[in-house]
Amino acid sequence: MRATDVGRQPGILVAEPGGAEVRTVVLMLPGGQSRSAMRSRRWQLAQLRMIPFARVAARATPRGHGVAVWRLQYRLRGWNAPRLDPVRDAEWALAEVQRRHPGARVILVGHSMGGRVVLRCADDPSVIGVCALAPWVEPGEPVDQLAALSVVIAHGDRDRITDPRESAIFTERAAAAGALIRFQVMPGDGHAMVRHAARWNTVVRDFVTATVAATAGDAR
Repeated sequence: MRATDVGRQPGILVAEPGGAEVRTVVLMLPGGQSRSAMRSRRWQLAQLRMIPFARVAARATPRGHGVAVWRLQYRLRGWNAPRLDPVRDAEWALAEVQRRHPGARVILVGHSMGGRVVLRCADDPSVIGVCALAPWVEPGEPVDQLAALSVVIAHGDRDRITDPRESAIFTERAAAAGALIRFQVMPGDGHAMVRHAARWNTVVRDFVTATVAATAGDAR
């Protein structure tokens, strides 16, 4: 693994398959805050929370499939409307994927604010699937960018930080817009995803495995 954090650019922690051409990148996006100008740090809980998912994603496909796992470190902790700082950071990371691995496909995985970001960034032509874990979605959140895309949203029914009911409503709207979307309730779990951590790991593992398999040989 190596970290990249140049100036005020976002940071990336990269795990790439040794000796294999990278054909798919799983891009992981952590949570954050509604508004904050504080610098994001690698040791923050939101960042650390994504490490188990990165490990699961790295093991989700057999050797030789050319799957890399990237974890994004935002410049700032906040969503910071109307600038939408983490969306800009994710767009930078998507461009960086193509700079390093031209033609690579991307699977987006995000938690909380990161879940909102990955749903927003689904219109990038490299994206082949989106997995949003306990996402922060608001009424009227855009859905057209998800049309014809494979999407899973998982949300704990005891979440008091982000609203599982909004995720369910968002799922219905996205399905009506043509998304191939599934909403999975995580019974008894809250926002931190720790009570039944193995279940959350399974959601990520199964989604990455299925998405890679379904798009094998796809030149998108």
